[in-house]
Amino acid sequence: MSEFRIHHDVNELLSLLRVHGGDGAEVYIELLQKNRTPYVTTTVSAHSAKVKIAEFSRTPEDFLKKYDELKSKNTRNLDPLVYLLSKLTEDRETLQYLQQNAKERAELAANASGSSTNFSAPTAASKLSMQELEELRKQLGSVATGTSLQQSLELTRKLLRDKQNKKNSGQRLPVFPPWVYERPTLVGDFLTGSGVSTDSAVPIGTLPLASQESAVVEDLLYVLLVNRILPVAASYSTVTRFIEEKSSFEYGQVNHALAAAMRTLVKEYLILVTQLEQLQRQGLLSLQKLWFYIQPAMRTVDILASLATSVDKGECVGGSTLSLLHDRSFNYTGDSQAQELCLYLTKAASVPYFEILEKWIYRGIINDPYSEFMVEEHELRKEKIQEDYNDKYWDQRYTVVQRQIPSFLQKMAGKVLSTGKYLNVVRECGHDVTCPVAKEIIYTLKERAYVEQIEKAFNYASKVLLAFLMEEKELVAHLRSIKRYFLMDQGDFFVHFMDLTEEELKKPVDDITPTRLEALLELALRMSTANTDPFKDDLKIDLMPHDLITQLLRVLAIETKQEKAMVHADPTELTLSGLEAFSFDYVVKWPLSLIINRKALTRYQMLFRHMFYCKHVERQLCNVWISNKAAKQYSLHSAKWFAGAFTLRQRMLNFVQNIQYYMMFEVMEPTWHILEKNLKSASNIDDVLGHHTSFLDNCLKDCMLTNPELLKVFSRLMSVCVMFTNCMQKFTQSMKLDGELGRLTLERGTMLGPPTEAERAEERARKELARKYLAEHVDAPQLASSFEATINKFDKNFSAHLLDLLARLSLYSTSDCEHSMASVISRLDFNGFYTERLERLSAERSQKAAPQVPIPRAPPASAPRVAVPAQ
Repeated sequence: MSEFRIHHDVNELLSLLRVHGGDGAEVYIELLQKNRTPYVTTTVSAHSAKVKIAEFSRTPEDFLKKYDELKSKNTRNLDPLVYLLSKLTEDRETLQYLQQNAKERAELAANASGSSTNFSAPTAASKLSMQELEELRKQLGSVATGTSLQQSLELTRKLLRDKQNKKNSGQRLPVFPPWVYERPTLVGDFLTGSGVSTDSAVPIGTLPLASQESAVVEDLLYVLLVNRILPVAASYSTVTRFIEEKSSFEYGQVNHALAAAMRTLVKEYLILVTQLEQLQRQGLLSLQKLWFYIQPAMRTVDILASLATSVDKGECVGGSTLSLLHDRSFNYTGDSQAQELCLYLTKAASVPYFEILEKWIYRGIINDPYSEFMVEEHELRKEKIQEDYNDKYWDQRYTVVQRQIPSFLQKMAGKVLSTGKYLNVVRECGHDVTCPVAKEIIYTLKERAYVEQIEKAFNYASKVLLAFLMEEKELVAHLRSIKRYFLMDQGDFFVHFMDLTEEELKKPVDDITPTRLEALLELALRMSTANTDPFKDDLKIDLMPHDLITQLLRVLAIETKQEKAMVHADPTELTLSGLEAFSFDYVVKWPLSLIINRKALTRYQMLFRHMFYCKHVERQLCNVWISNKAAKQYSLHSAKWFAGAFTLRQRMLNFVQNIQYYMMFEVMEPTWHILEKNLKSASNIDDVLGHHTSFLDNCLKDCMLTNPELLKVFSRLMSVCVMFTNCMQKFTQSMKLDGELGRLTLERGTMLGPPTEAERAEERARKELARKYLAEHVDAPQLASSFEATINKFDKNFSAHLLDLLARLSLYSTSDCEHSMASVISRLDFNGFYTERLERLSAERSQKAAPQVPIPRAPPASAPRVAVPAQ
């Protein structure tokens, strides 16, 4: 059962039970998805379940009658439903709830009907006397005698018209001309009320004995032995009506073929009746001979009528008709005559269905004007793939219609769908493909014949599409190109690009000119080794309307109402900077967009934005390191608290660099090599899709982007680092006095020529004076205390968030078996520095969680005092 079917069924059940509030349907859907299996693990005992429900029911006859009715309609999944109901009879709690729910619904319905209508029940009619009843019978008989033929003709016309109008509603199918319905005598069925008078009949007792027997035989030939032979006439009437009705266009080609096969058998039956009539006219037919000759035809017509009734009741069309015929063929195992008849009908009815199947699996074309085939086509545009955030085109362009899957093709339905889809993709790219191993498919009870043909066609289609994407469309090369930019595999390109765009990306996103960024991107591509990439022109700039967290929620959401709300969510109200909104985009053309669709590109974008921001923070910390180099040449008395800032900066830099190393070399690179290996061994495009999706999912998960708690802590750490760099940059602005003096000295030296010994001495004295002034300025008490408090606050926040991150990583690496995250812990805590703090923090939390012990009262004065150690 598909995920969409589970959603629909759960919501429908909750709606029927009028269940509102609570956790909603999502809880039950998630539970069912976790516990479902891709195959049936148990067989359902319908007989024992039916007996159990009949014993439990107050009206077992009604239940068994309804079961037989549904069974005759060939209703699918009937036995599993009966088995489920039998299990419900054992659950008292569920039964009580259902009874209460039914009672409440009945009360609501009664209230609704009572409020909307106020009719009084009619009084019971008085009984008719025998005389009145006889008069009424005579009146009805006289009316019926005069107009019975006309009414029969009009009724037949009306029934035929109504059925055609109902079946053809909403469809543009051909229709029969009106004269077909205006001449019901063309129908092969009996016409009641012929109006022939029997007043001139001679009493049979007045005839000789030989003539009496001949007259009796003649009468019985018309009614076909009322007690024994009349069921044959009724079956013939049923079959004839079925043939005439199902020959209309709207019932589909399978029913047309079935009706044609039945018409052939009915012709043989009519030939038999004609031969019997000829014998009767020659005086060679007795009652015994009539009964003997009619025996073989009775069984045949009875089976035809049974099949016609089942198809009609089940409203079977296309594949469902074939399923019914196939199941009947199996049920007649042991009755060679009946099974041979069903096989003949099934083989004849399956011819048009197999023609559609052959076109689909051999050429990738659907020609199904009456919607009979197991695969249904939906009108979707290929261009929308660049805009959709899911795999809608690949998953919904062609879908399987469960009702139209013949039971003998049920196991191969998935491969039938995939085979045609593969060939259809190649065909839509302008290549005419025809399977070289194409062979006519003929119905047989041996399913192995179908399996072999479909397997051959599937292997060919898989090979053709895979070779088309891998070789002609260079799928792997495009994936490498995307990895080069989105996963930051091209180091020199990013150095050039970030140097060129640093000032531009500091602006608010509304003030950035996209064309300027595009020009800078083009320049960076030409200046780096990325210039050799043949697909570099497909890389584009994208300024997102939302931040990284919002995009994360959009990507991780599934096909639910939640996703629709997220996809159409309003951008964040905060003004984004260019850095926060910046991302790459990639132009992907058909048919590569089946693999590199919008959903995949969005996941690439999220990985890139995460890595890009980490790289930005690293550059900022490195800039702080460069600017702080100037402070080391001053003899500051506040070396202790100034060294604390350097230590914190180094800890932050160590954290950011190790996180980047982990993501790039312990997550993305190994996972990419696994992807390349899997792509080489992939046998079809669905395998490629699965491997590519698995690659992106693993990268997102191992980079801590699928866990909101870890992402929240990581985001706070990055924010602390950025605020620290901003603070340090502002502080070092006041320390550029010496650099300015040096620049002025250099300019003066350039203008006046090489400095003399006296000038050098004077310059050294001036520098020493500047150092003393700067040291005194920085060592001012108010500045020193303020700076030290700020650094301590940054240190405290960074340490707290980092300890929180390590604690959560430790928890997930052990409880959720995320062993790859243990590598982050070992890198960030390589010398056990944070381990001691974590243990101390854990002990403090345990003490807070423990119950408070009451403090004992002070001992009396005469009691000896106990020494208390100093805290």
